[in-house]
Amino acid sequence: MPRKSFLALPLSLLATLGLHGRGNQTTTEQAFWVWFQNNQDMLFDFEKDEERTFDRLAAELHKVHPSLTFEFGPKNDGSREFVISADGIKEAFPKVESLYAAAPVLPRWKFIKFRPRRKPNNISYGGVNVKHETVTVQVARGDQKADIIVFIPGYNERERNAYLSIAFLLLDEALGEYDVEMKIGQIQVKPSPPTAEQAHSLEELPKIVDAMFVH
Repeated sequence: MPRKSFLALPLSLLATLGLHGRGNQTTTEQAFWVWFQNNQDMLFDFEKDEERTFDRLAAELHKVHPSLTFEFGPKNDGSREFVISADGIKEAFPKVESLYAAAPVLPRWKFIKFRPRRKPNNISYGGVNVKHETVTVQVARGDQKADIIVFIPGYNERERNAYLSIAFLLLDEALGEYDVEMKIGQIQVKPSPPTAEQAHSLEELPKIVDAMFVH
C-alpha cells in the first residue's frame, strides 16, 4: 500500500508534529515521525516481516542522520518500547535528542533516547564467549571523566580486538549509551585484577560512576 502523503494526514496529527500552518517547513525529524505513525502497525508487529520492516525503518532513520539506529522492546500489555540510538557515536547525539524531542504521543509506544542501562548479559563476539558474572572492573576518576579497566578472564593480546569490543558492549549495558560516551574516558582490558578487593562487579559499576559525578 502506498505511503500516505502529508496532505492526507489528519489535521490533528499535523498540528501535533508542528507541520500545520503556513511558513513552516517540515524537518527531517518531523517527517520521520509522520512516517512512523503511518506505519506503526507494521512496526508494532515487526516480527511478521522483520527484515523488510527493519530495512525500511533504518532507511527512514538515516534520513535524519546516517549513524542513527534503533531497538525494540518486547510487547508488554499492549505497548512497546522504541529506543533511538546514536550507536555510541557522539557526533550523532544531538540528532537523537532532536528526534526524541519531536516524538508524538502514541498510546502503544514508549520512546527512549539512547540505549538505557540494562542488566549485563553473556556475550559472544568474534569467537570469544564471556559470562558477564566473571567480569570485574576498576574505576579511577580522571580530570573530567572516569577511566575504567575491565578485567575479563581469558583475555589475550591475540584476540585483543574481540575482547575490547566485548568490554564496550558490557559497559554499554551496565551504564547505558549516553554515560559511556559522556562520562567514561580511557577503557583498558586486562585478564585479572591484582586483588579481588580492588575490583567491582558490573552490577556495582553504575553506582560508582554516578557517585563520581554528583555535583
